[in-house]
Amino acid sequence: MLKKTSTNHHKKSQRPNFSIHITTILLTITIQIPSSNSSNPRPPPIPILPIPTSQQISWQLTEMSLFFHFGTNTFTDSEWGTGHADPSVFNPTSFNATQWVNVAKDSGFSRVILTAKHHDGFCLWPSEYTDYSVKSSSWENGSGDVVKELVEAARIVGVQLGLYLSPWDRHESCYGKTLEYNEYYMGQMTELLTRYGEIREVWLDGAKGEGEKDMEYFFDDWFSLIHQLQPRAVIFSDAGPDTRWVGDEAGVAGTTCWSLFNTSDAKIGDTDREYSGGGDPLGHDWVPAECDVSIRPGWFWHPSEVPKSAMTLLDLYYKSVGRNCLLLLNVPPNSSGLISDQDIQVLQEFSEIRNSIFTHNLAKNALISASSTRDSKYSPQNIVEDSIFSYWAPDNIALSEWILYLDFDEVITFNVLSVQEPIQMGQRVKKFHLDFLNKDDKWEEATSGTTVGYKRLLRFPSVKTSHLRLIVEKSRADPLISYLGLYMDPFSILGHISRVSSISLVNGTESLRQSI
Repeated sequence: MLKKTSTNHHKKSQRPNFSIHITTILLTITIQIPSSNSSNPRPPPIPILPIPTSQQISWQLTEMSLFFHFGTNTFTDSEWGTGHADPSVFNPTSFNATQWVNVAKDSGFSRVILTAKHHDGFCLWPSEYTDYSVKSSSWENGSGDVVKELVEAARIVGVQLGLYLSPWDRHESCYGKTLEYNEYYMGQMTELLTRYGEIREVWLDGAKGEGEKDMEYFFDDWFSLIHQLQPRAVIFSDAGPDTRWVGDEAGVAGTTCWSLFNTSDAKIGDTDREYSGGGDPLGHDWVPAECDVSIRPGWFWHPSEVPKSAMTLLDLYYKSVGRNCLLLLNVPPNSSGLISDQDIQVLQEFSEIRNSIFTHNLAKNALISASSTRDSKYSPQNIVEDSIFSYWAPDNIALSEWILYLDFDEVITFNVLSVQEPIQMGQRVKKFHLDFLNKDDKWEEATSGTTVGYKRLLRFPSVKTSHLRLIVEKSRADPLISYLGLYMDPFSILGHISRVSSISLVNGTESLRQSI
């Protein structure tokens, strides 16, 4: 709901009081000029702990990844394989890893993750430790290597690669024998992380069916091995250590989402979903959330299923990337070894919609000022530079709130706000809102939020105005803002997303393209 408040800012009907303006300017100069006589710029503010590693920053900047669930399940029309399927069923006669990575790159995804081994234990590379792999399949007469071909294709087009190695293994007889299976698992992990060049993410989880064998995983040993062999890789699991599960498989994060987390309060395979979804404002570890969801109802390809619509993916983007998370979208290759045409069409439309909304930031045309500024290096104007490494910083004086003003020469219309923090300095903002000056020259609230982090996207009814102010009400330390964007989204109809989501791709394709 839009809230109205009275104001004396930018009221054209009021005659300017020049003595007040001069006094304000002098006070501002007094506050913002450093007491030192030195002409050197002030150093950056002190980061507020915890802060991300360089690997975590790189991971967050990718924003979106594609997940490829592929294996014997693709050919048996199943989700959780039993581990007893004949390996000869794996025979993707038109397999083309180049097509996979090109689909990813063309759709705006700069990282892909492959299920090198799923729960059934079938390996998509020729492991030395088992015959239950591609070397026992019909494909390429047993000489093929899906991991190798995907690595080579990804390297050529400049897409980062991650691998999923399922801890649960329904095929190997040593599963359930703690020492023996942990040695087996680490042996396979070593193969994957030493044969194929750089791996940027290692993905594992605690999934296991009820009634299965008890098994103790040596997670600390695994994590140490991964960081030793692939120092630039982040590790995903239910509880980190580098990135965590958001707590659902719907691709949706909580409206409050901290990258702060306590790994000591989380257990892989038995993590509190609410805690995973929201993070912890008092957390001692930096473990941002990853939102995994499939483009189809299942995680593996099934001939009877159809993909979600581009509008549904847009809604998921707002509720994952737009809530300080990474969107991991599963797009399962089909039994031919290709991404299906239906899925490609949806991804293309999703890319076109995002580009049409977010290419032009209306805030770039604003005259931007602030309630205070640390010095010129941290100017408010930095907030329209598309980078987390330049930012506005207020002066470190006692304030109850921090304000950024945006003034335009003409009226603008928008319905999306984007705000970003320089996460390398820590996550700070706890509560903020955006006001606009309405036709009655009164401040009216357009939208509000809690956490920001890497990126916060908020949708609301369209606003027309020429004067705006972003107010940070609560923050863990002086707030730092690296980006502010104002956009017009003509596609989302608030309150009707669930209805739109059910519309099939084929029914909406032509009209959607005409709109774009």
